[in-house]
Parts: sequence; structure tokens; C-alpha cells
Amino acid sequence: YQQNPKTYAIVKQLLAEGNAGELQKYFGSRMEFGTAGLRAAMGAGISHMNDLTIIQTTQGFCRYLEKNFSDLKKRGVVIGFDARAHLSSGGSSKRFARLAANTFISQGVPVYLFSDIIPTPFVPYTVTHLKLCAGIMVTASHNPKQDNGYKVYWENGAQIISPHDKGISQAIEENQEPWPQAWDDKLIDSSPLLHDPYAMINKEYFKDIQKQCFHRNINKETNLKFVHTSVHGVGHKFVQLAFKAFDLSPPFAVPEQKDPDPDFPTVKYPNPEEGKGVLTLSFALAEKDGARIILANDPDADRLAVAEKQESGEWKVFSGNELGALLGWWIFTCWKNNSRDTSAIKDVYMLSSTVSSKILRAIALKEGFHFEETLTGFKWMGNRAKQLMDQGKAVLFAFEEAIGYMCCPAVLDKDGVSAAVITAEMASFLATRNLSLSQQLKAVYDEYGFHITKASYFICHDPKVIQQLFDNLRNFDGKNTYPKSCGRFKVSGIRDLTTGYDSSQPDQKAILPTSKSSQMITFTFANGGVATMRTSGTEPKIKYYSELCAPPGNSDVEQLKKELDELVNALEKHFFQPEKNKLQRKTE
Repeated sequence: YQQNPKTYAIVKQLLAEGNAGELQKYFGSRMEFGTAGLRAAMGAGISHMNDLTIIQTTQGFCRYLEKNFSDLKKRGVVIGFDARAHLSSGGSSKRFARLAANTFISQGVPVYLFSDIIPTPFVPYTVTHLKLCAGIMVTASHNPKQDNGYKVYWENGAQIISPHDKGISQAIEENQEPWPQAWDDKLIDSSPLLHDPYAMINKEYFKDIQKQCFHRNINKETNLKFVHTSVHGVGHKFVQLAFKAFDLSPPFAVPEQKDPDPDFPTVKYPNPEEGKGVLTLSFALAEKDGARIILANDPDADRLAVAEKQESGEWKVFSGNELGALLGWWIFTCWKNNSRDTSAIKDVYMLSSTVSSKILRAIALKEGFHFEETLTGFKWMGNRAKQLMDQGKAVLFAFEEAIGYMCCPAVLDKDGVSAAVITAEMASFLATRNLSLSQQLKAVYDEYGFHITKASYFICHDPKVIQQLFDNLRNFDGKNTYPKSCGRFKVSGIRDLTTGYDSSQPDQKAILPTSKSSQMITFTFANGGVATMRTSGTEPKIKYYSELCAPPGNSDVEQLKKELDELVNALEKHFFQPEKNKLQRKTE
């Protein structure tokens, strides 16, 4: 008995060919449900995203929510989707979202299902705004086109953290038999439990982000021109609306990329983090229309890349850390200039993740507000921000180096729509002072100290080698001793978030949560350098992130860069030992 003729045909074909290897790949192991939900290729079998695995996942999630919320049937959940689709298996984000809605509605749970594509941040926004129990966004963000994903938000409006992932995962295992009528998503259309929040949220969200608009008059008058690309994703319409909400003239949209297209035909990877390759068409349009600034969203519009044309005619693409420095400076400045009460600063916070630049810490120290670092990923920043807000604190801004920014307390996750329009207002304001973004970035570093960063990774497909490499760092000069130096660089501190050791704490115990299942060690050096080595949860990589933080007044940038390059070379040579461990370098 077949429900999806396309996936059925794929499996039938493999059976007919007796292709055990492929069948093993499709049915050998179930997709793992983690704190990021699901992320896998669309296709047949339990290792892929398809009708059946979406139904099973949602059944498990529904049972878990019933257990946690006595008022689930009163409050309900929100479900959104992007524009991804996969012809050969019939899977699409919209189809998956409808099946998920059907699962909840069959159990009497109200569902707020967006009737059209939306940016990912609209889901956490809706959870908070309508006080719902949970949210689901069907998206694979900037992954390759064959992938899809299922991202989950808790009632606090942030992505789930442990132990919810384990609880949901277990509930999925216990609810694999599809419930009656699980496949019949047409049932939802006549159900009184189905609501469409699209019109209301489109109004409310743009009303809420206007609280971050401080220079309407400048926005109306500016002759600065912007180019925007949504890289074949969902962002176009929403960034246009955001500009309108701020009284800015609409940005020029890259015509070839403005409409959603699940094939992402003009880019190799639909990921603006890849830098200039994704921006080729944007550069051409900007040259043609005389625009100086490019704003690029990833396909689900929760990230933002920014590029600016320099005096030399070259384009500079800002790193996530550089834009984090600019937005942090800007949002604090706007807060300060609009705050009646100077003593309120003691309740002001900014956050960033352990692998992101510590520039916010330098600004916080000098200006007198609080800075906290969290573990990697917005799930940690969103949850921590909510805790602080519940204690009456103001969380102005959070960011991570992977071009994610939370500029607006109404969304407890990264949001590329609000970040785009706030960046445009900042650039318009700076233009009235005859300053470019690059010049202002240098001014921020001049005032708070230069922060130079460098990150890369090695590829390693053998988990044993990775384990050995980290074991070696923990037993460097004999048992249970970490390295005292790295080449000529003296190590002054060590924090190991796999074991929970932190040399800088009085009791040697790390404050941040530890996780035995992933490797992460941070080395602090006597010269002001910091380097973190960690494994990736989703890819066969060992990543490193390094930064040299200079005190204000040390403005010899070339010397600082040279020093960081030497530190990174030493890190690779002595701690990674790529030849001995047969590691493959990141290929540019």
C-alpha cells in the first residue's frame, strides 16, 4: 500500500535491481533528531526527509508537547515553510508543513499555519507574539538544494536545547506507526483548528521592528543606494517591506535571484557566507545602478552578508565578526542616545558565542554594560536572552561569526530581515557624516582596540583520529597536562568544554555547560591571542577560530595581522599536526 508514488517507485526500482548498498543508505538508520531538529536530503527511506519521516517526527513532537503542556489544545503551535522542493521524491517544504499541521489538528491542537513562504525568524516571532507552545519551521536554510530541514522552537520563542531534543527523539521512536488519516492533508482546509497568521504577523512584525528605527528623517532623505539579493530564497518581499517600514527607498533587487527557486540556478552554493561567488550578480547590478552597499540574505533570510564598495573601486565583504562589531556599536549608540536614565546601563546586555569575536566585550568594558558569551549557536543565545529578559534586563544585541544577528528583542533567534534594514539605516546615518561602513569599523577598532580574527578548518573522516588529536592535547607533556606553549607562543589559560576544565576559575571548573559528545578546547595566549579548536556537529571537520585582541591605542594593524598569522601557523603545526594525522586542508 503506497502513499507517495514517487518515493515508492524509487524503492521499488532499487529492489528490482537488488541494490543492497543504496537500500542500506535509505533504510539503514533513522535521521537523528537533535537540538537543530532534522536536516537531511529529501528522498525515500527513514534516513531522508519525506512524507513518512515528517509524519513520524511530528507525531513524536506532538506527544512530547502533550506531556509538557496541559493547555496545548488551547494555545497551539505555529508552522512555517520556505520554498524548497524536490521533484524526484515529491517532497517540498510546503507539503511537509501541511502534513505536520494535519498531525496536530488530528489531535485537536490548533495550528497557525502560514499560507505562504516566510523568513525563518517569523516562526519564533509568532510563538512569542501569540504565546504558543511551540513552533516548527520547515527549511534547510543555506544547505545544498536537495536538502530540507525541520527546526523546532519552544514556548519561550528560542530554539530547543537539551533535554528537549532527547525527549522528542524518544517520542518519535515510540510513535512511528502513522495515525489514521495521517496522509490526508486536505482535511485541514475545512478544520476550525486551522488558522493563517500570515496577514497579521506581516503587520505586527514590521510594527515591532520599527522600535529599532531611530533616524526616519535621514532615511527619507538619504541618496545612498542599496542592492539586495535573496539568493533564490524567501527574503525579497520581506526586506522590501522592512525598508518601507523604516521610510527608506526600496533596495534594487537582483532580478535573477529575487524570486524563490528551489534549484538555486545562479549559485554553486546558496550560502552568502561563501563570500564573493554568491555575490557576483549583486556586484554587477550595484555597478550598473551606482549602489555602494550590497545586502545579501541566505535562502531562509535568517542570515545577512554585507559588502561595500571601497574608494579603490574594490568590493569589501564584511566578515560576521566585522558586521557584529558595527551593529553592536550602532545599537549601543542608539540605545545611549535615546535612554533617559543613565543608570539603566547596569541592566543592559549583549551576547555572542564563544567562537565569535570578543569585540563586544571590549565595548561593554569601556561603556559599562554587560557582555556574556554563550556556547556556539543561536539556540544558546536565544535561551540566555530570554532568561535575562525575564529578570528585567535589556538584551540589545547578540551575534555569531556565521553572519547571524539578533537585533530586535521581539525575535529570539537570528534575523536577516531586521539586520538588513538596521544596517541600511546605520549606513545612511554614517553617510551624513561622510563616513563609510569600513571607515566606521576602523573607528570602532581605534576606540575599543583592534580585534583581528582568522578561522579555518581541516577535514577528517576518521573519528578515531579526531579523538586521538584531542587526547594528545589533554596529555601533551605527560598524563593530564595541557600544552604550556605553542611554538614560540606561551599559553596562559585553557578552557576545555568537553571535560569541564577551566584553568582561569578558582575551582578550575568551567562555567559554561560542557558536552562530552563534542570536542572543544580554547587556549588563551600571553600575547592577547585566543584560539578555539572544536569539532563540527554536522560535518567531518575540525574547526579553529583565532583572534588577537589588542588594547586601544595599538594601531599597527599590519603587525597585529602578522602576529596572528604566526600564531595560526604554530597552532596548525603543533596542535593539528596535519601531516601526521593526514588531515585535509580547507580548499579555498
